[in-house]
Amino acid sequence: MEINNITKPIQAYSNALRKIYPDLNSDEIHFISSKVTVTKLKAKKLYLIAGEIQESLAFAFKGLLRSFHINDKGEEITIAFIKENNYATDYGAFISQTPSKYYIQTLESCLLVNVPFTLIQECYSKYKNFEKYGRLIAEKHLNRRQNRIESFLFENAEQRYINFISQNKDILNRISLTHLSSFLGIKRQTLTRIRKRVIQFNIDTNVSCNKF
Repeated sequence: MEINNITKPIQAYSNALRKIYPDLNSDEIHFISSKVTVTKLKAKKLYLIAGEIQESLAFAFKGLLRSFHINDKGEEITIAFIKENNYATDYGAFISQTPSKYYIQTLESCLLVNVPFTLIQECYSKYKNFEKYGRLIAEKHLNRRQNRIESFLFENAEQRYINFISQNKDILNRISLTHLSSFLGIKRQTLTRIRKRVIQFNIDTNVSCNKF
């Protein structure tokens, strides 16, 4: 959908570049930010479809998305929620330009800054600083994936729930119990019991669970 004012989304993207790697200079930031595009998607629209090659990653300026795959039983398994100032991408498939195994869907109306793979490669070739920026992004992605793997290895379902709501206060009222239970790897009924237990025993999560 055409956007009338793209200044704010692109400025937010430029600020995000500086936050991750402050050594990027004005020329470098202008070069990439002048070549990105902005897309508006309504809720429940797909930004990426499994089996496709993702030609652009999306910087979320406004709105919330989720990444999921469909298992052999036809069930949607949520693997990530993408909120403002984060990137919507199957990063491994994106950097290798191979078909994705995942879907990325908007949960709300979204404004997304599209950063083409070809533009990123051009930046790597033209500016040495972008190579360091790319490594930092890759490290963040790998660290996030490792933390998720270890949460299933070393934490029970209740601890995964407590950690999630402690770290994601700003999106708790924006996601459904169905999507959250899928993300946590439990049945919705199990999540309901865990929430009741957390409230009953007043387990400190630094959030107000009864609003979720």
